[in-house]
Amino acid sequence: MIGKYVITSAMLLCAGVTSSAATKSLVDMQRDSVIASHRIIYLNDDDSPKVYSDSIKYAIESFYYDQFRHFQDPDAPYFLFMSKDARLAMGIGGCVRMRGWYDWDGAQPTSAFSPYLIPIDKDPAKMRHFDTTPAGTCLFFRVIGRNKTLGYYQLYIEANFNGYQSRDFHLKKAYAVINDFTIGYANSTFSDPAAVPATVDANGPNNKISPTSILVRWMPTIKKRYTFAVSVETPSQQIDVDKITTSKVDSWMPDFAAFAQYQWNRGEHVRLSGIVRTMSYRDIEAAKNHNVVGWGLLLSSVAHPWTPVTTYATVSYGRGYGSTGGDLQVGSYDLVGDAERPGYMYAPASYGWNIGLQYNFKPNLFSTVTASHTRYLPKGEIDGSEYKYGLFFAANVFWNLTPRMQVGAEFDLGKRQNFDGRHSWGQRIGAMAQFSF
Repeated sequence: MIGKYVITSAMLLCAGVTSSAATKSLVDMQRDSVIASHRIIYLNDDDSPKVYSDSIKYAIESFYYDQFRHFQDPDAPYFLFMSKDARLAMGIGGCVRMRGWYDWDGAQPTSAFSPYLIPIDKDPAKMRHFDTTPAGTCLFFRVIGRNKTLGYYQLYIEANFNGYQSRDFHLKKAYAVINDFTIGYANSTFSDPAAVPATVDANGPNNKISPTSILVRWMPTIKKRYTFAVSVETPSQQIDVDKITTSKVDSWMPDFAAFAQYQWNRGEHVRLSGIVRTMSYRDIEAAKNHNVVGWGLLLSSVAHPWTPVTTYATVSYGRGYGSTGGDLQVGSYDLVGDAERPGYMYAPASYGWNIGLQYNFKPNLFSTVTASHTRYLPKGEIDGSEYKYGLFFAANVFWNLTPRMQVGAEFDLGKRQNFDGRHSWGQRIGAMAQFSF
């Protein structure tokens, strides 16, 4: 069964390799319209500054052609301040985003749709639910420049209104890039946000691997086709101790992540990512600490095999990597108790996949369908009420009224299956409106 999913996903991952470099996709055409919407303010006294147009274009495109850019990330600022010699660009921007949703036949307790949270025993008082949220509204600051000593560099800070009750200001990213090095709070090397299809729902596919951590990363590109990355990252682990036979131990070893990528066009690539992490716990009765090694692999791709079509695909497998994203991030699945050996814990296996297809009717009008699956593979006897797997399906349509105004609507369908055979489906209709500046 696993082999079938892996083979199917691998075929989809490679489907875009036949994309023609000579024909620009409609996605790129839409991106070009956003790039063209910028207002450049030059920091000199001349209304017609003598700067190189290619330097200006390079600085603006750097906002969009990012290895870790996701569809829901904000656009570059409308106003960019450019130095006289075009070596420095600075912008302060943001996004006003509003979402609304309606659940029926059993409501989920959060604004994000997650099959893990679909109630098996449905509460008659919570069968239907309508709500709205400003979560995802954000402000950010970015500087991009080139220096004779440092070379290429950029600084980025982003904060979202998605904290307490979806209204508190919450730091999302804060990092610096100097040539091939990234230092700060950024997307993990063990992720590929560009390979995740567009969704109205903030959570997206239930196999979305998208951790963020404080890291140091080296990411060189060779001959424009090959990109490699290695990083040391601050761990964030979810360990299911019972505080009777086992207890937590402070993290003492960073996570190590890496990827290798081949890109045949800007915005089209195949990537293999991996992560290795050391997780610790204490056997209370034996008064002894134990270390368990967890790991994960992620194969991902985004491609434009045909001018109006974009394909997305990911497949992942590993042990003890549940907290890196998806359904298993909701629980504590990095280390779980061993039912056959009290006082011992192990890193359970899990796998998942996601496929998505986007069709652009026009550069500013497109629809996406996506399917995703996450399966938990523990050993030994498991409580029947434990999560076994989740399925996620979504279909949506997005319309860019202007390069910086977008509306969208979506239907989400999910299933939670337990080990005892009990299962439940969840449905949601959502809508979104946003304005970037």
